[in-house]
Amino acid sequence: MGGQGLAVLGRGCRHPSGIVKGLKRLFSTRLLLIGVPYLWLLVLFAVPFLIVLKISLSEPAISIPPYSPKLDISAGLSALWQQMQQFSLENYAFLFEEPLFYRSYLSSVTIAFFATLLTLLVGYPLAYAMARAPHAWRATLLMLVILPFWTSFLIRVYAWIGILKKEGLLNQLLLALGVISEPLTILNTNTAVYIGIVYSYLPFLVLPLYASLERMDERLLEAAADLGCAPIKAFWKITFPISLPGVAAGCFLVFIPAVGEFVIPDLLGGSETLMIGRTLWVEFFNNRDWPVASAVAIILLLLLVIPIVLFQNAQVRAEEKIS
Repeated sequence: MGGQGLAVLGRGCRHPSGIVKGLKRLFSTRLLLIGVPYLWLLVLFAVPFLIVLKISLSEPAISIPPYSPKLDISAGLSALWQQMQQFSLENYAFLFEEPLFYRSYLSSVTIAFFATLLTLLVGYPLAYAMARAPHAWRATLLMLVILPFWTSFLIRVYAWIGILKKEGLLNQLLLALGVISEPLTILNTNTAVYIGIVYSYLPFLVLPLYASLERMDERLLEAAADLGCAPIKAFWKITFPISLPGVAAGCFLVFIPAVGEFVIPDLLGGSETLMIGRTLWVEFFNNRDWPVASAVAIILLLLLVIPIVLFQNAQVRAEEKIS
């Protein structure tokens, strides 16, 4: 029991009924502190998830909204039960029968994985340099990493169109330096999508990495150097293992939104760039097939949540073994 709880009980011990009042006050405070996050989780995640799940079990219809059945609570429980009996898993079966959807899932996961790997290769040296910079410079460097968030995400992605197109700044620079003899075709390819994802989500990986590296005790490296350990070996034996929580957090923060990304592949990718975010857009707004689109979203959520839960459980078991 924490110090606050002991103080509450201590004040109540002067009278016979004080302990009961103190316990009630303590548990009501704890219930409030625990209940507020769960309430936000219910409002922001559970309720939208149940609505999308309900639509995914419905059938498309020419109506507003374009699906049926529509649950009517005012009609009574018996009518509500009859409406729920119309739910089916046909939309999920259709996803597994149609090659477009599992190709979209596979392409999205592949692009997100390699984009996360590239972001890590770029972001780790940047975060390491920031953590090893003089203390007077760290706040400035941190502000420069966060600075792109001060502008619109859409404008920043649009800017890359002017950089990557054949008459863009990148090709003009390479031609002026004599590196290439003719303009490169980068825009409307998967390469442009990788560049856009790495640029857009780099701060999400740098910030948790910097937090892990900045807290590291530098005396560990000094002790390793005194024992004759080379700097490269000390990095792999000390620095990198300590930074692994930041690496995991940063990779998740990049990989999860990259899987469902729509803006970057739509603006920078070509017609052959197949990602689940674009497929969702087509089903929702072009085909007006909300049930199938909702089923796509539910499967995507499960693909992202289940590995994260398994990873968290593995981390908890590993910490329990160490302790």
